[in-house]
Amino acid sequence: MDPGQPGEPQQEDHDVDVKIRDRGTGFGPRLAVSDRREYLDGLDWPRFSLTPLGVTIGAEVGGVDLGAELDDAAVSELRRALLAHKVLVFRDQTIGAAQQLAFARRFGELEVHPFLPGSRDEPEIVPLAKDPAVGGYENIWHSDVTWRERPALGSVLRAVEVPERGGDTLWADMAMAYAGLHDETRARIDDLVAVHDFTLSFGQALRGEKLDEARATYPPVEHPVVRTHPETGERLLYVNAIFTSHVVGLADDESEALLGRLFAQAEIPEYQIRLRWEPGTVAFWDNRATQHYASSDYWPQHRRMERATIIGERPE
Repeated sequence: MDPGQPGEPQQEDHDVDVKIRDRGTGFGPRLAVSDRREYLDGLDWPRFSLTPLGVTIGAEVGGVDLGAELDDAAVSELRRALLAHKVLVFRDQTIGAAQQLAFARRFGELEVHPFLPGSRDEPEIVPLAKDPAVGGYENIWHSDVTWRERPALGSVLRAVEVPERGGDTLWADMAMAYAGLHDETRARIDDLVAVHDFTLSFGQALRGEKLDEARATYPPVEHPVVRTHPETGERLLYVNAIFTSHVVGLADDESEALLGRLFAQAEIPEYQIRLRWEPGTVAFWDNRATQHYASSDYWPQHRRMERATIIGERPE
């Protein structure tokens, strides 16, 4: 079976429409999840071991040394595994920044982030260092750099130093987030477009001419509210609370109300995994198909991660 094919749930298999008054999404079995679980259980991986971490998202990969030179067949199979599971976790990797970059480059061109300073020697590596003076502010569900015309394909994140407890990262499966919406909501949003803007987050640290220059270089962009994955064909909910400004063509209050409902889809535990980091853990995720959340529960302890981001294509 080809893991690039998503195994879409049948139309009648979307979530049961059971509500308490009108308090958000329905409850009861997440029926779309069972279709995806069955599909993933039918896949095999001859070049490495793969242990699922969640029901529809996430898998731990065994038997792969990211510091070794991987042949094209191994890279191709890892890419297929990424498309199927959306988040791949590699434990006990004794690699440095150069080897991390070499691995990430096997999947595409790398980004130099305009607002997060890169390493002096390796500008494509973004150090994410937290300590008593710098808290973690990534604890909001998001996909990286959706304010770019070509947002990230994915990221490779390496744990260098982690707190004794806390500092986990969570990911949400945005294909399941879309599939779990009620029929009328999917019909309403399928052709909508939203504006993504860096000023909602990174712009808060800029003033005057620097903000004007950044706005000129990175103007707001429009992306579909529901994008189609370019490699799997999956339909994906593609709005996030940190970078999505508004829905084009809707009044402000209507846009905010709709976005609030859609943002909440990432918060459903049935669509999530939670990763406990250890030094040497590496996570590789598909930024097109997921959102993530870095739990900020460890301050004032130290947490140092290093990230390489792969440039993607314009969403359609």
